[in-house]
Amino acid sequence: MASILVTGGTGTLGRPLVEILRLAGHDVRVFSRAAGGDLSTGAGLDAALAGGPVVVHCASDTKHAGKSDVYAARNLVRASGLAGVPHLVYISIVGIDRIPFGYYTRKLAVERLIEGGPVPWTILRATQFHELIDGIAGTLSRSPVMPVVKGVGFQPIAAAEVAAMLAELAEGEPMGRVRDVGGPEVRSLGDLVDAYKKGRRKRRLVVTLPAWGRLVGSLRAGANLAPQDAVGRQTWTEYLHSAR
Repeated sequence: MASILVTGGTGTLGRPLVEILRLAGHDVRVFSRAAGGDLSTGAGLDAALAGGPVVVHCASDTKHAGKSDVYAARNLVRASGLAGVPHLVYISIVGIDRIPFGYYTRKLAVERLIEGGPVPWTILRATQFHELIDGIAGTLSRSPVMPVVKGVGFQPIAAAEVAAMLAELAEGEPMGRVRDVGGPEVRSLGDLVDAYKKGRRKRRLVVTLPAWGRLVGSLRAGANLAPQDAVGRQTWTEYLHSAR
């Protein structure tokens, strides 16, 4: 079985990916700050990439809107090329080339780095994870009133399902940009938050508010959605029941 390095292997997506790969019999290496590595400086990369494993890049500086993601990717691509890595798989987000949001702009820059780098690559874009919507709703529920933007929809997908897709891609040959993947249903943000409120038994008032701007406009236009690629199986309601 192949040796596979997973960056961000302790995160929401990385954990199930590492488990899937190990169950399949692969030699899995986890590169994360918790494991002593640092992509933003390149510390530990040469040792982690010894022997030229397949790389699945899941790490992202979400706490700081991805401000170090481009530097991290540049270090990873450079070191992977020197190590003779045969395949680099990257997880990205649907609509990052159409949504004017800083984090997405940086994700797109990472895609461009990988595409122009020396390592054969595969890029998969997915819609937002259930866990992200859960976090947004949880933050909103700290107030008695939960405000949501009118006319904005999401298509959440299970992180574990995306992990399984990444595992399959890592086991195959480089494919370039593959087809986007999305969750099984598109629902308005208000509907998602209302379901969260009921599922978590929160006594809150959900209020829909108007909003303007390029970002909101792109979301209203569905730039973050992939209804034609609704391959996910777990619905938002099923996720809420399973995550209790």
